[in-house]
Amino acid sequence: MEPSTTVFDTAFWSTAAAILGLLVLSGFFSGSETALTAASRGKLRSQADKGSKGAARALAITEDNERLIGSVLLGNNLVNILAASLATALFTRAFGESGVALATLVMTLLVLIFAEVLPKTYAITNSERAAALVSPVIAVVVRVFSPIVSTVRLLVRGVLSVFGVKTDPDSNILAVREEIQGALTLGHAEGVVEKEDRDRILGALDLADRTVEEIMLHRSGIEMIDADSQPRDILLQCLESRHTRLPVFRDDPENIIGMVHAKDLLRAMYKLIDGAENANAALDGFDIREVAMKPYFIPDTTSLDDQMRQFLKRQTHFALVVDEYGSLEGLITLEDILEEIVGEITDEFDEGEDNALLQTEDGHYLIDGAMTIRDLNRATDWNLPDDEANTVAGLVIHEAQLIPTVGQVFSFHGFRFEVLARADNRITRLRIRPLS
Repeated sequence: MEPSTTVFDTAFWSTAAAILGLLVLSGFFSGSETALTAASRGKLRSQADKGSKGAARALAITEDNERLIGSVLLGNNLVNILAASLATALFTRAFGESGVALATLVMTLLVLIFAEVLPKTYAITNSERAAALVSPVIAVVVRVFSPIVSTVRLLVRGVLSVFGVKTDPDSNILAVREEIQGALTLGHAEGVVEKEDRDRILGALDLADRTVEEIMLHRSGIEMIDADSQPRDILLQCLESRHTRLPVFRDDPENIIGMVHAKDLLRAMYKLIDGAENANAALDGFDIREVAMKPYFIPDTTSLDDQMRQFLKRQTHFALVVDEYGSLEGLITLEDILEEIVGEITDEFDEGEDNALLQTEDGHYLIDGAMTIRDLNRATDWNLPDDEANTVAGLVIHEAQLIPTVGQVFSFHGFRFEVLARADNRITRLRIRPLS
C-alpha cells in the first residue's frame, strides 16, 4: 500500500476542488429554480416596463414553465450525481471501503445545507431580484438542454397517457385568478389586506362566474306604471317613487311595453301644460307611450361581466330579465352590478337598507329574508353555500324542504336559523347565529 502522504496529492486536491465547484453549481440551479417559480410575474412585468432587461428575460423564460423546470432539474441532477461520484471515489481512496458511507454522509450534509436550503432560502426572500440575476445563465441552459428536455417531455407524456393521465402543454402551473384570490385571502388573514379591499377585488374577479339571475330584483318587488292609468296618477306615482326609471306595462304586468325615465316624463308633461289656458285639460292629452323608451330584455343566464359591458356599450343602466320561456323574472341595473364590487350603495331615497342586517347584543343576527347569501357572507365573513339558493330565505326553504311557519327553528351548515316573520309564502325576517 502507498504511504498515506501520497493520498493527498495533486489529484486529490483537484478532485476536492471540482466537488466544491459542482456544489456551487448545484446551489445555483436550486436557487434559480426557486427564484424563477416563486417570482411574481406582475412584479417582473413592472420591472421590465421600467427597463430591467433581467426581469424581461426572466418573464420570457417562465413562459414555458415545463421546459424551464426540466432544464434546471437536468442540470441540477447532473452536477449532484457527478459530485457524489467524485466524492465516493475520493473518500474510498482516502479511507478504504468505509469511504462510501462517509462520502454519503458528508455529501448529504453539504448538498442539503449549501446546495438546497441556503440558496432556496435566499431565492424565496429575494425572488424577483434573484430571478433577474440568474436569467442570463438560465436562458443559455434552457437553450442547450432544450432538445433533451423535449425528448424527456414526450416520453413522460407517453407514459402518463398509458395510465389515462392527460396533460395540457399550454396550461400554467397556477391560474392568475386563483393566485390573486389566494394572495388576498392570505393577506387578509395576516392583517396586511383590509377586508373591504379584499371584498372589492374578489367581487370584481367573480363577475364572470355569476349571472344576472343571482342579483336581480325579483318581479314581485318591481314597481311598474300602468299605461292605462290617468296622467295625474302616473305623475303622482313617479313623484312618490324612489326610482328614476320605471317599467311601463299594459293590461298585464308581464306585457312590458317600455321603460320611462322620470326626467323625460316630467319634461313631457311640463311641455303640455306650459302656456296652456287649461293645464288639467292639456295634461289629459298626455300619452306615456310617447316618452317611454323601448324595453331592453336580457336572458337570466347572462354573466354579470358581460352585462356590465353591454350596459356601458348601450349607454343604459336598466334591463329586464326573462327566463327561457320569455317570462319576466326581474330587473337589473348597473348599480346592482357595481354593488357586487364596492358593496351596498345607498342614498337619501333608499329605505330599509340599514335594517337588512342587524346584530344583537347576544350575538344573533337579524336578517332580511330577501338578503342575498353573498351579501351576508361578505358582511359577516361566513361561508354559507349559495349553489342552491340566492337569498337567505331561499336557503332555509331549500334545506327545510318546506315553507316554514313563524317560530320554526332549523340548524344546518353550522348555523341556527329561526323564522321571525312571513308574508304569504315569503320568509321576510330571520334570526341567525353560529352554532359554535
